Amino acid sequence: MFDLHNQTAIVTGGAAGIGRGIVESLREAGATVIIADLDLAAAEQTAAETGAHARELDVTDRAQVRSVFASVAEEFGGIQILCSNAGVFPQATLDELDDEKWQQMFDINTRGTFVVVQEVLPYMRRERYGRIVITTSITGSHTGYPGWSHYGASKAAQQGFMRGAALEIARDGITINGVLPGNILTEGLRAQGEEYLAQMARGIPALRLGDPRDIGNAATFLATREAGYITGQTLVIDGGQILPESPEAILPPHEE
Repeated sequence: MFDLHNQTAIVTGGAAGIGRGIVESLREAGATVIIADLDLAAAEQTAAETGAHARELDVTDRAQVRSVFASVAEEFGGIQILCSNAGVFPQATLDELDDEKWQQMFDINTRGTFVVVQEVLPYMRRERYGRIVITTSITGSHTGYPGWSHYGASKAAQQGFMRGAALEIARDGITINGVLPGNILTEGLRAQGEEYLAQMARGIPALRLGDPRDIGNAATFLATREAGYITGQTLVIDGGQILPESPEAILPPHEE
């Protein structure tokens, strides 16, 4: 099961963090993986370390997306898997938000997803087969956080797009689903320091932060043939973070 040999996957924003976790999981399952990232140097470094391939890609530039996808399809014989993972999450309170910050968030997170999904469809329809996985978030659809109202809105919009798209492409043999990470231990989170990380972990029933591979493994499952009867759905991967009604609902660690 979960054999992705002879399948080509593009992972946008795959150079680091959750994207790298997705790349590693897909490679472990046997897929040929192209890391499509705005930071080409980082993408090439990750590609060298994981056995993937690297391409420079700005998901807001439709012409570049079209060119890169055509090049990948020609070189590798098609595109069977797309993991739309590129995204940003700058913090800004309502008082700090302006039209430019709001638009930038939606340009990258929401419109970027729309562009890469739309541009990959011709290659998948050609084979009447495809798997699309969107990295979205629990923020927006399930939770909120001060300073991220624009981020939450962009992520909730991704999920609305995904559900409508699922209905349009299901008869083409293409599925589209979303993975919703909770607090994942990425490079940016590590920079906050051990005390901050420990405090965050105490608010999660699993008593740990997620690893990028936790998201990668879920995305890889949704990218398999075996997941072909799942579409338009979201999978929360958060260690139980959104379940408790209050902090008191989280049990203390077991005494040894």
